[in-house]
Amino acid sequence: MERRGSGGDFRGHGGWRRQLARRQPAAPAGRADGPARRARPARRGGRPPAGARPAALDRLVAAFGLSPFERDLLVLCAGVELDAAFAPLCAAAQGDPARPYPTFGLALAALAEAHWSALAPDGPLRRWRLIEVAPAAPGVPLTASPLRIDERALHFLAGVQHLDERLAGLIEPLRGGGDLVPSHRALAGRIAAAWSRANGPAPAIQLCGEEIAGKRAIAAAACADLGLRVCVLGADAAPLAPAEQEGLLRLWEREAALSGSALLLDCDRLDAADAARAGAVARLIERVAGPLIVTSREPWPMPPRPGLGPTLTYDVRKPRPDEQRALWRGALGPAGEALNGRVAALVSQFNLSAPAIGSAGAAALGRGAEGPAGDGLAEAVWDACRTQAQARLDDLAQRIESTAGWPDLILPEAQERTLHQIAAHVRQRARVYEEWGFAAGGGRGLGVSALFAGASGVGKTLAAEVLANELRLDLYRIDLSAVVSKYIGETEKNLRRVFDAAEEGGAVLLFDEADALFGKRSEVKDSHDRYANIEVSYLLQRMESYRGLAILTTNMKGALDAAFLRRLRFVVQFPFPDQAQRARIWRRAFPAATPTAGLDADLLARLNVAGGNIRTIALNAAFLAADADEPVGMAHLLRAARGEYAKLEKPLTDAEIAGWTG
Repeated sequence: MERRGSGGDFRGHGGWRRQLARRQPAAPAGRADGPARRARPARRGGRPPAGARPAALDRLVAAFGLSPFERDLLVLCAGVELDAAFAPLCAAAQGDPARPYPTFGLALAALAEAHWSALAPDGPLRRWRLIEVAPAAPGVPLTASPLRIDERALHFLAGVQHLDERLAGLIEPLRGGGDLVPSHRALAGRIAAAWSRANGPAPAIQLCGEEIAGKRAIAAAACADLGLRVCVLGADAAPLAPAEQEGLLRLWEREAALSGSALLLDCDRLDAADAARAGAVARLIERVAGPLIVTSREPWPMPPRPGLGPTLTYDVRKPRPDEQRALWRGALGPAGEALNGRVAALVSQFNLSAPAIGSAGAAALGRGAEGPAGDGLAEAVWDACRTQAQARLDDLAQRIESTAGWPDLILPEAQERTLHQIAAHVRQRARVYEEWGFAAGGGRGLGVSALFAGASGVGKTLAAEVLANELRLDLYRIDLSAVVSKYIGETEKNLRRVFDAAEEGGAVLLFDEADALFGKRSEVKDSHDRYANIEVSYLLQRMESYRGLAILTTNMKGALDAAFLRRLRFVVQFPFPDQAQRARIWRRAFPAATPTAGLDADLLARLNVAGGNIRTIALNAAFLAADADEPVGMAHLLRAARGEYAKLEKPLTDAEIAGWTG
C-alpha cells in the first residue's frame, strides 16, 4: 500500500472513490441541509447549483464539512464493505493477517493531508456517527482499533435511501399531504418563501389550531416546494433523558442531511400539565437544527433557539365557507346537484376539514340514498356530517339521545314561541349571516346563545332535547360544576376543548349548573376574583362566536349578573306548571303501549310537583304494576307518589290525593 497524491487511493483500487462519487442516492433532489461542523455550519435550505445533482459523496462531504483526509478515510471504510479485495490489502498493509480492516493508524500512513483531529469525538466523522470505532482487545491503542463505516452512511453512498433503523419507531415519514384548498396552499407558499429568504438557518415554523390534517398537509406542501421530505416525531415519543435526547438529535440531524428532510414535531396531543414531557420537548425545540415545523392546538411557548434562527407562528383554520362548498361539490360529484343549494346549509352548520368532507361525502353516497328532489341524499349527507363530528365530543361531554318533540313540551305559549324562534335562528343562520350580509362585521355576536332558567324538573333539559331533535343535531350535556377548576387558567382550557371539538358539528351544547360559574360580579379584591370574571367572560365570548346553539341552565336566575344576561341572545324563564299544565303532562306520561286502568289526569294534577317529578312517579308506578302483573292504576301511582315526596322531603297532603282510591 502506498500514498498516492491527494486522493489517497489504493494501488489497483483507485477507482473506488470515483465510483462512489458517481453514485446517486435514491432520495429526491433537494437541499443540502445538514449538520456540518458546529464551528462552521453549512447553510440550511440552499439549493444545489443549476445542472446535475451533486454526487452522493460530494453531498455527504459538503453536508458534514469533511476535510479531504476525512473524506478519504470514509471512502477507505466504504471500500472494505463494497469490495472483498480491500480486506486482504488492509491486512497486508498492516503486516498482520488478523487485521483485515482499516484503522486510523493505517489511514495516517496511507492517506494524504492526514490530521489527528479526524478521529476526535467531536470531529464530524464520529460526531455524526459516519464511522464507528470498534472495541479492541485490552492494550490495543486507539490507532489500531478497527474502523467501520456506519450502515446508514454506506447505503447513502451506494445510492440506497432508508430511514435509520435507530430512528424507526420514533420518527416516521409523513405519508401524503393531500390536495390543499387555496387558503392553505397560500400559507404553504408563505412558509416556503420564509425558508428560501433566510440568510442563515431556516426559521422554525409553528402551526397552531385544531386542523390537524390541514397542518400536516400544509407542512408537506411547503417542504415539497423546496424538495424536502417531511418526517414526524410525536412529542409523546421524545426522549426525556438528556443523553438519549442528544443521541436522537445527532441521528436526526445526520438523517436530515442525508435524506434532505424537515422535522415535524407533533405537539397536538401534548399535555402542558406534564412538566417533564413539556420540558423535554422545549429542550428539543431549542436544539434541533435544520428545517423544523412544530404543530400544536394552541400556541406553544417556543424557547429561544440561539444560532438556529427565529420562530414564525401561523394559525391554521378550517377551509373558508366558499372552499368548503367547493370541497362538497367535489366529494358528491354529479349526485350533489340534487341537493338544490342545500350545501350552503351544510357549510353553515358543520365546519369540517377537507378529509372530513371527503369521508362524509363518501359515506352518504355509499348509503345509496334515494328520495324526491334529493331529500334522501340530503338527509344522508347531514347524518354523515353529524357522525364525523361526534368522535371528539364524545370524549368530553355526555351525548343525550332524544326523540322528544314539541307535543312533549308543556309550556305557556310565550315560552314555546321563544323556543321556536331559537330553532329558526339556528336553521336560517346561513341565509341571514351570509346571503343577507349580517356576518360582514365579524364573528362576534353571531352565535345563538340562550339561558334556560327555572326550578329543577320544569323542562329545561327537555326543551334542549326538543330543539336538538327539531334541528337534527346532536345534544351534548356539559356539567359546568365539573368544568370549573380552582387552578388559574384550567377552566378556560376545559371550555376551549369543548368548544373547539363542537365547532366541527355545530352540536347543541347544554351547559348545566351555570350557577357554578356565574354569579353576581363581585368587587375585584384579589387575583382569584379577577380570574373568576375572566372565566365568565371567556365562556360568553365563545358562546357568542360559536356556530351552533349553546344553552346555559340555572335554577337561580336572580344570582346572575345583569351585564352577563345582556350578552345572551335568548333568556327563557321556565315557570312551575299550573294544575292545567300538570294534567296535560300526566296525559302524556305513559306510552301508548303501557296498560293502564282507571287513571284520572285531573286528580293526578293535584300533586304539586314539576314535570320531571311527574315522569319519575309515572315510571316508578309502572314498575310496581309490572311486578304485580297488573295494569298501572291509581293505587300504584299513590305508592310511587309517596316515595317521590319522601325523596323531596315534603309532605303529601290529603288534599292532593283526595279521591284517588275508593
